[in-house]
Amino acid sequence: MSENIRLNKYIATLGICSRRKADELIAAREVKVNGNIITDMGTQVDPDKDTVTVENISHEPTTQNTEFVYIALNKPVDIISSSSSEQGTSVIDLITKEQYYKPKFEDDVLKLDGVRLYPVGRLDKDSEGLILLTNDGELTNELTHPRYEHEKEYEVTIDKKLMPDAKKLLTKGMLLKGEHYGGLQIVKEWNQGKRVVLTVILKEGKNRHIRKMLGQLGYNVSVLRRIRIGKLKLGTLTIGRWKFVKRSDII
Repeated sequence: MSENIRLNKYIATLGICSRRKADELIAAREVKVNGNIITDMGTQVDPDKDTVTVENISHEPTTQNTEFVYIALNKPVDIISSSSSEQGTSVIDLITKEQYYKPKFEDDVLKLDGVRLYPVGRLDKDSEGLILLTNDGELTNELTHPRYEHEKEYEVTIDKKLMPDAKKLLTKGMLLKGEHYGGLQIVKEWNQGKRVVLTVILKEGKNRHIRKMLGQLGYNVSVLRRIRIGKLKLGTLTIGRWKFVKRSDII
């Protein structure tokens, strides 16, 4: 017999999203319990008895403990960071035995049977590199909530040399259309032909954070590749391929 738990925590435990995002979905009337729309943030559910529906996807009660799965994917450009394919090919579509980084060990992929994965945070459609997928909602919350300040590292290719004044503004942070964008830690800068490559670290990440800041200062970003999340590095993982990782590899 299970104990009742708060609805947003249960949604996070299912791996759907963070508790914060769950509260947003509840407020938007996107969550039902046993067919009834829920708007009360304090609602409690019984995991053994209640059916929870989030954005029209139902999750039946279960008495089994969910085994958490963690996957690192090298996302190609033009793939969307979504658990749905409604707006194009999503990162979930790439988690197949054919895309597994060790094709001869495709039996490893069997552990994904029945597991519903969700991407951790977002990586823009026109960006590439490391993205995590998991069914661990608590990890998702810790990696995406700004207060935890987990680092994410990127390689950014721009069209010209970064001037000292621009570097100072990028480091300090900027106000764009009334919204504050936190500063970038610029770790490295080198020439690549006529272009310049920067290695930058972010501890928070708004939508198109790096591109917007550089664009405001007159720089064009041609390549944006994420190479690290927390402790986990992209390493030599081929673009479009994925592999299993451990939670301890990430934070």
